[in-house]
Amino acid sequence: MAQSRILARVHRGVGHLTLNRPEALNALDLGMIRDLTTALEGWRDDPEVRVILLDGAGERGLCAGGDVRTLYDHIVAGRPEDTGVFFREEYALNALIAEYPKPFVAIADGITMGGGIGLAGHASIRVVTERSRLAMPETRIGFAPDVGGTWLLAHAPGRLGEHLGLTGTTMDAADAIAAGFADLVVPSDRVADLLSLVVERAHAEDAPAEDTASRAVSVLRALIEERLGVAPGPSKLEAARPWIDEAFAADTVAEIVTRLRARPEPEAQTTADTLESLSPTGLAVTLAAVRGARELPDLRAALAQEYSIVMWFATSQPDLVEGIRAQLVDKDRRPRWNPPAISAVKPEVAASALMHRPSVPLWS
Repeated sequence: MAQSRILARVHRGVGHLTLNRPEALNALDLGMIRDLTTALEGWRDDPEVRVILLDGAGERGLCAGGDVRTLYDHIVAGRPEDTGVFFREEYALNALIAEYPKPFVAIADGITMGGGIGLAGHASIRVVTERSRLAMPETRIGFAPDVGGTWLLAHAPGRLGEHLGLTGTTMDAADAIAAGFADLVVPSDRVADLLSLVVERAHAEDAPAEDTASRAVSVLRALIEERLGVAPGPSKLEAARPWIDEAFAADTVAEIVTRLRARPEPEAQTTADTLESLSPTGLAVTLAAVRGARELPDLRAALAQEYSIVMWFATSQPDLVEGIRAQLVDKDRRPRWNPPAISAVKPEVAASALMHRPSVPLWS
């Protein structure tokens, strides 16, 4: 019998979810998304479950992202409707986590990227460790950040959101705290103690079931910080804010590159090199999506915008398939973007992505 890719169990007031696909770094497929959704919906009104805890099996990380190879297969086979099913159910799960009425603790130990951010980034208590590596690397495959990533990026300080979204830069624990992707740092060798602490709090006599969700979250977060939390240390991202904020405030990707080239910092030049290697279309859409999300009222609206974008890519744009091919199928790391240059992207491209109307809406 095949082993379940989602382990869901209840112990002393804690609904414990474990992503159990370590051979694929817990990458999410549709079955895993459905199993997570079923468990969370079943526990939402269960008085025996007071706290949710999410972690990942294996030593490498929580979740490397969504199963983009299957996405590639769907698009190449001419079945964009299958792509739509996956994203509609994934985005509904992201919203369910963000709106969950009980404390939701996500342990983003190790690699947590893409779809993993969609799980951990919207939890009410987001824990990272010194081994954490967080990123929204979608532009590396000719795509744009999704799973509510544009909402998180839009609310990062200064222009860190544009920087992280466009470059796909990997954050350590300190960077994740500085950018607003995490709340607390716990040493990786204390994760077992964290599990015990969550169980202790969920089963405590002074944790009444009728406690408000916001108070329960505040109490548990303070308890974790007091007993297990450590200082995040200096953030490289925060230190780089002067040149990041100046360059990434530009109106277009082309102007961002020009501003980076004019900066004296070596890191700015490396960043310009990175941008010039990525999908020009993906970059233009990402910049518009992050800035568009700043004007939206809530996460659900951001997810709806992202859904329009993903279906636009899946039904009309070659760069997504080409990026996955180069990174994960042929693995030649030599994508042939169309158009190939940032200067060749038409001004109306980003607007057409954001305004795309999928045949099946995200929210019915």
